[in-house]
Amino acid sequence: MKKYFILIAAILIMVCLGGIYGFSMFVPPLKADYGLTTAQTQVIFGFTVISFAVSMVFSGRLLQKLNPKIVGVSSALLFSGGYLIASFSRGNFILLILGLGILSGSGIGFGYACSLTIPIKWFPSFKGLITGLSVAGFGGGAILMSQLAKLFLEKDLEVLFIFRIIAISYGVVIFLSAILISYPPPDQAQPEKIAYLSLSRMLKEKILWYLFGIMFTGTFTGLLIIGNLKLLGLSYGASEFYATLAISLFAAGNSSGRIIWGRIIDSKGGRFTIPLALIFLSLSLLLLLTFAGHNILLIIITFLVGLGFSANFVLFATEISNIYGVENLGGLYPFVHLSYGIAGIISPIIGGWLFDINGSYLVSIIIAASISALGAILYLTTSRKIIKPSRTY
Repeated sequence: MKKYFILIAAILIMVCLGGIYGFSMFVPPLKADYGLTTAQTQVIFGFTVISFAVSMVFSGRLLQKLNPKIVGVSSALLFSGGYLIASFSRGNFILLILGLGILSGSGIGFGYACSLTIPIKWFPSFKGLITGLSVAGFGGGAILMSQLAKLFLEKDLEVLFIFRIIAISYGVVIFLSAILISYPPPDQAQPEKIAYLSLSRMLKEKILWYLFGIMFTGTFTGLLIIGNLKLLGLSYGASEFYATLAISLFAAGNSSGRIIWGRIIDSKGGRFTIPLALIFLSLSLLLLLTFAGHNILLIIITFLVGLGFSANFVLFATEISNIYGVENLGGLYPFVHLSYGIAGIISPIIGGWLFDINGSYLVSIIIAASISALGAILYLTTSRKIIKPSRTY
C-alpha cells in the first residue's frame, strides 16, 4: 500500500511543478502592467526551462547518493523561494529571471527528478505506465495553473500578488508530498544487473547522444507553442475565453497523452512509438494554420498538439530505463532531458521574437513542424544503433 501513497505524492509534486506550462496566462499582464515585450516574457520562460533541465542533471546524481526526501524538500524551497522573489520584484526583468527563471526552474528540476525516478523503482514491471502517470501530473499542472490564474486575474488581483499565492500554497504541497517519498526496500528494487554508469562513460555513449538530439527536436517544437499559446490564439482571431481555454486543452492533451504514450511504448517499443509521436506532433502543428479564428477548432487542435508534445516526456525516459536499467535512469535521463532545456532557452524566444517582427506566428509554426518531422527522420535513420548494450558497466 505504501507504494501507492508514494505514487500519489509524486503526482502531486508534478502537478505543482507543471504549472510552468500555464505561464502564457501571465504574459499579457506582465506586458500590460510592467512594459515587458513578448520576447522578454519568453526569456523568463526560457530561463525556467533551462534551469529545470540543468538542475535535473545534478539532482539525478544526488538521488543516487542522498535520501530522496532531501531532494524533494530542496525542490519545495527553491520553487517557493523563486516565486516569492518574483512577487516582490516590482516587475524588474532581472529579478523575474532570477526568481521565476533560475530558482523556481531549479526547484522544478529537483522535484521532477525525484518524482519521476522513485515511483518507477516501486513499480519496475510497468515502466511506461508509471512514467506516464507521474509525468501526467506535470502536464495536468498547467490546467490547474491556467484556471487559477484566470480566476485570480478576473478578480483583478495583481500578477505579482498571484505569484506570492503560488509560492506559499504550492510550496506547502510540494514540501508535504516530498517527506512521503522514499526508496523501496532492497528486495523490491529493480532487479536489473546493469551497474551504475559513470559520467565519463555516459558522455561516450552514442545512444544517449542520439536520444539527446531527437528529444531536442520534439521539445523545441512544443515549447515554441507553449510559451506563446494564448497570444497565438488571440493573434489568429480567437476570443479571450477560447484563447485561455486553449491552454487548458493543450494541458489536457499533454497530461492524458503521457499515459497513452506510456501504454503504447510498453506494448510496441521505442522504434515504433518515438517516430510516430514526432510525426503526429508535426502534423498537429500544421493544423494550427487552418483554424483562422474558429474557436472550437482551435481548442481541438491545441489538444492534439499537447498530445503529441507529451510523448517526449514518457518515451525517452522509458527508452533509457529499457536500455540501461531503472537504476541508471536517475543519472542518465537528466542528460538527455538537458536537450529540453536547450530547446527551452531557444524556442520560445524565437517564437516571441518572430511575432514581434511579423505580428504573426505563421513562420514559427512552419519552423516548429519542420523540426519535429526532422526528428522523426533522424530517429528512423539511427534507430538501428539505439539498442540495448551487450555489456554491463
